[in-house]
Amino acid sequence: MNNTADQTSQFQSTEKGLPRAISTVQECPSNIALVKYWGKYPVQLPANPSISYTLTQCRTISELSFTPNDTFDVKVFLAGKEEEKFASKIKNYFEKIQQYLPWVCDGSYTLKTENTFPHSSGIASSASGFGALARCLMSMNRAFGIEMSPEEELRKASFLARIGSGSACRSLYNGLVVWGKTDALAGSSDLYAAPYPDGEVAPVFRQMNDWVLLVHEGEKSVSSTVGHSLMENHPYAQRRFAEAQENMQALTTILKSGDLEAFIRLVEHEALTLHAMMMMSNPAFILMKSQTLKIIEKIWEYRRSTGDAVFFTLDAGANIHLMFPRGDVDFEQRVQSFVEAELLPLTQHGNVVKDFASF
Repeated sequence: MNNTADQTSQFQSTEKGLPRAISTVQECPSNIALVKYWGKYPVQLPANPSISYTLTQCRTISELSFTPNDTFDVKVFLAGKEEEKFASKIKNYFEKIQQYLPWVCDGSYTLKTENTFPHSSGIASSASGFGALARCLMSMNRAFGIEMSPEEELRKASFLARIGSGSACRSLYNGLVVWGKTDALAGSSDLYAAPYPDGEVAPVFRQMNDWVLLVHEGEKSVSSTVGHSLMENHPYAQRRFAEAQENMQALTTILKSGDLEAFIRLVEHEALTLHAMMMMSNPAFILMKSQTLKIIEKIWEYRRSTGDAVFFTLDAGANIHLMFPRGDVDFEQRVQSFVEAELLPLTQHGNVVKDFASF
């Protein structure tokens, strides 16, 4: 596992361009994991591989301005409001990546960022946020005269995003994206994400809706950082890491064959396993709400009674990601009616965020 640290030399740089004031605007979508990443090693190296859909509508748009001077400083504005807490976090992040971008602490920054989706809505804003920031930094790197091929630049952006937020490294690529070393994908790495080959994915999996039912719109009672740390001495950690590897292998067959029923079983099992690991941590914690369980039961009942391929996944929170294949208008209207009648009354304020993956 730790031998991946020896490979980071490929991202180091000793070259500095001429410092000058510069500003860039970049954006990056969020993603939703199918096989979950839960448990990590320093620095942001995953204990198991994961695979996610990169979303389309839910994204972060960031403007990063740099002024060279003798004082290293960072100001952050989230949706127009200055956030000192985030500024401290970004400043710490820049210090971590200085060995890979030598100019990064040579001036002052203003970061203006906003999301196209509600904050604390169960959509990974850290993934899209650090993905957008990594793109800003690589755009500046290019402006300072440090040349890389497009492929190298994208890989380095994924590498840098990972240091800020592990799942962010997957958001830099479209489609299905793998992070973590696995025999299921040649070229996979713990250091950065890699796109899953489009040619190995059946059409049914290439257009997928993701409607996020907002069961809880506030901050989580336990952060993902704390949750990951509780995997360090977890009695079932090693079995979980092995299962993720097994599920990655199984998924390669499922994706190629178009076996939607097997896909649904695996994705839902992964979501419930994630939360089972939380409940078996020491100390234990529960991020699902009673309404989360009620919605899951409603989804299962609807699928049994109609045969419609509607299923769910969960991130580390209470909100339900309702997923189903995209493209059939009649099917989507049936799902819309089901959501309005049965599921929205179980959310906190009757809200749903609609997104999709398409590649």
